Amino acid sequence: MDLLNAIRCFIKVVEAGSIAAGARNLGLTPAAVSQNLARLESHLQVRLLTRTTRSMSLTPAGNQYYQRVSHIERDLAEAEQAITTPDSEPQGRLCIASTSAFGRHVVAPLIPAFSARYPMLSIELVTTDRRVNHAREDVDVSLRITPQLEEQLLARHIARIPFICCASPGYLRSAGLPSTPEALRDHRCLVFRYPVDGRLLRWGFMRDGLRFEPVFGNVLISDDIDALTHMAVHDGGITRLAEFIVRPHLASGALVPLFEYSDNGQAYAQTEPMDIYLCLADRFAMTPAVRVFTAYLREHLADTWQVQT
Repeated sequence: MDLLNAIRCFIKVVEAGSIAAGARNLGLTPAAVSQNLARLESHLQVRLLTRTTRSMSLTPAGNQYYQRVSHIERDLAEAEQAITTPDSEPQGRLCIASTSAFGRHVVAPLIPAFSARYPMLSIELVTTDRRVNHAREDVDVSLRITPQLEEQLLARHIARIPFICCASPGYLRSAGLPSTPEALRDHRCLVFRYPVDGRLLRWGFMRDGLRFEPVFGNVLISDDIDALTHMAVHDGGITRLAEFIVRPHLASGALVPLFEYSDNGQAYAQTEPMDIYLCLADRFAMTPAVRVFTAYLREHLADTWQVQT
């Protein structure tokens, strides 16, 4: 039995979701792929897939085996590339997943120049606030905020970005200026609903070394941070935005920062920052392509966002 070919069939079938789709991706007939799967199960003496005429699913053993072998084909390709072209630049596909806001406002503007620097890379950027599955969605690296971290991923802290509470001059003229974060209960707040679990993201503050969360009063809610930004610009209420989103609106005067200083000029309540992590499925996922992307991202992050590693 050609064990590597059988494993490759198994990987492609799992990734494609069916034997027929996996066979198309491999350029083989469904019958040939089915035979390879049967030989692999016979070799392992365990059922990997539960198959019916209408569906296919991994058995517990199959899921465990897939997690162990899913990287084999990629590793073999990289090993061959390293031996045959040791001095060549990274090439092939690089799939980057990112939280929607960070991906849209920070990562996407960097991609064209990164692609120009490494023209042999085929780059895909996925922007979403759900938790992507690296193995099933063929994601090489993901950029996540703290609520998206998962125990099975390797996470490296790469950025700490300030959050800024703000509102439009028009809203503040009509509703008044809140003197402290606790005064938010008397204002309309524009709040982000996290799409993964449906909860509202609370606003953390630090004062005298202690963390606290103010109580919201009236709220407007969206699962899109850019929608909340537009609401704020159009006098919708007070919101909390990452620095990379709010910066141009502060510069234009469309939004005004809040809670920066007390009456005597001393900072009294600091907004809890946003932490960004670069996540990999395992140590084998640090491919040459991921390595150069990581270095490029660090190179272009704002100096004030950088964290020590």
